[in-house]
Amino acid sequence: RNKEEEEDKTLLFFGVGPGDASPDEGVVEDLPLIDERAVEQLTEGLISHYLPDLQRSKSALQELTQNQVVLLETLEQEISKFKECNSIVDINALFSEAKHYHNKLVNIRNEMMMLHEKTSKLKKRALKLQQKRQKEELEREQQREKELEREKQLTAKPAKRT
Repeated sequence: RNKEEEEDKTLLFFGVGPGDASPDEGVVEDLPLIDERAVEQLTEGLISHYLPDLQRSKSALQELTQNQVVLLETLEQEISKFKECNSIVDINALFSEAKHYHNKLVNIRNEMMMLHEKTSKLKKRALKLQQKRQKEELEREQQREKELEREKQLTAKPAKRT
């Protein structure tokens, strides 16, 4: 209320009432002669009344600005930490993927070794079977030759006439 009363007194001093339509209306004509000292005192009073609040507001704004700067720097540091964490996550994902593919390669290599062993065994078996067939064929051929020879010997030969 004190501020309002002081403002009303100031307005009345300058010839402006609370019911006037515009404070600028007829300023030059309506102004009584004002003592320079009174204007100076009023100005000083107004300044002394509002200056402490303004100075406190100014220092509070400066402190707030400094705190914002500190907060922004901290935020930038945190953002860089998150970026590092994301890159670490990416690296971990790459290592995980590399391990997965390494396991696949190991499995493929083991399968190839197993297939190589099986094919080697099959080749040996095929070779043995081929040798066995050749041997059996040879024995059959020899048996036929023996039988033919025997038949030759068994067939009657005409006796030689003398």
